[in-house]
Amino acid sequence: MSRRAQLVAFLAGAAAVAGFSPIDLFPVLLAALAVLLHLWAGAESPRAAFRLGFCFGLGYFLAGVSWVYVSLHRFGGMPAPLAAFATLAFCAFLALFPAASGWAQARLAPPAWRALAAPACWVLAEWLRGWVLTGFPWLSAGTAAIDTPLAGYAPLGGVTLVSLGVLAAASLLQMIAAGRARRAAAAGFAALGVAGAALQAVAWTAPQGEPLSVSLVQGNVPQDLKFDPARYERTLAAYARLADASRARLIVLPETALPRFLDLVDPAYLQGLRALAARNGGDLLLGVVRRNGGGEYFNSVVSLGLSPEAYYDKSHLVPFGEFVPPGFGAIVREWLRIPMADFARGRSVPTPIAAAGQKIAVNICYEDAYGAEILRQLPEATLLVNVSNVAWFGDSLAPGQHLQIARMRALETGRMHLTVANTGVTAVIGADGAVLARLPQFAEGRLDASAQGRSGATPYVAVSDGPALALCLLLAFFAWRRRRG
Repeated sequence: MSRRAQLVAFLAGAAAVAGFSPIDLFPVLLAALAVLLHLWAGAESPRAAFRLGFCFGLGYFLAGVSWVYVSLHRFGGMPAPLAAFATLAFCAFLALFPAASGWAQARLAPPAWRALAAPACWVLAEWLRGWVLTGFPWLSAGTAAIDTPLAGYAPLGGVTLVSLGVLAAASLLQMIAAGRARRAAAAGFAALGVAGAALQAVAWTAPQGEPLSVSLVQGNVPQDLKFDPARYERTLAAYARLADASRARLIVLPETALPRFLDLVDPAYLQGLRALAARNGGDLLLGVVRRNGGGEYFNSVVSLGLSPEAYYDKSHLVPFGEFVPPGFGAIVREWLRIPMADFARGRSVPTPIAAAGQKIAVNICYEDAYGAEILRQLPEATLLVNVSNVAWFGDSLAPGQHLQIARMRALETGRMHLTVANTGVTAVIGADGAVLARLPQFAEGRLDASAQGRSGATPYVAVSDGPALALCLLLAFFAWRRRRG
């Protein structure tokens, strides 16, 4: 295998990131994956396919999650060389998953059947990436297809099935470009899109109750000032002012909106928030850190207002940012200046928060990157709410990517999704994954809108990733049988 092929794979991986938000050039992702599949088809051995997959993955993740460096260096205080090395090591680890899929498809299938095996192996590796070492499912290929006909498969099998559709489309595109069974490949490519478009016309869930007035509050507190004691009173005053001007039945403030333990916040301030929510005939959801009697503390959302007070505690924590993996305590103490970096985990099966006449499935920060975890509160929940603080990643690709992920969660579940971020992107997402309204980034503001609770369940809510994974395994097994036959 030539170095030129490895360079092409690396550049294709980097270019593929343009398919995701905020750039949203999906055909670039499709073409980049077709290039990778073409390189795999010509690989002389599974080891060569592994190296090509690794080069593609390294370009893919270095370009796509470069914002990890921003959080480590600019806001985490890690020295620039060490932050750069840590980011490179992290991306190299992630690149092992497309590398493994390259090895597997070459090992499983004879050359004539790799067009069948490669999509299945990619998706299985992508799914594993979402689970190994707590998982990192960012840049799942299916997420980039949110505005294409392939998104119609999301309510059936989630982003996993959409990813399979994306890889299948790339494989068919590669066959057309290579002149292999062009008519059949073109027909298959068209059928994928037509079937997906037809599925988009299906109403999987139904409105429940009357529309709800909502206000999503974006405080725009700079990350480097968020935990500054001198800024504390100003932060509280800004949130109180923005919330008090709302007449919405549901008001939502972002993750750790109050940068202090809940029990240390002035009770009069909390009573004021409770009173203004009650004045509006509803409730307020507040992102805050709370402690229990055992000394544990949680990244939480608390409801204040007319409904009984309730909590949601984040359970899927960010390594190094919210919990310290075993053996890495010295790194966190010596190199990272991250406040409250060792949270306790919330319940693995949470209960939706009853507020403003809705049953709300709350999730915090990047928890909504995990489709299967959102299902923990469904189909009981009528509305999804995500609170986050992506100020950790500055003016990078991360906020746009996070919004695109939130859109996929709405589409998978057939629920509206309200996403509220400290510095943006704060948005209202329809049950079809469309962005209905949003605030500009890096600006203080309040987004007033209407939200509709929904009931019922999409097939994905009922079965999760199981059928999509089974289909991948079946395709891989069929390709393997061709080798043995």
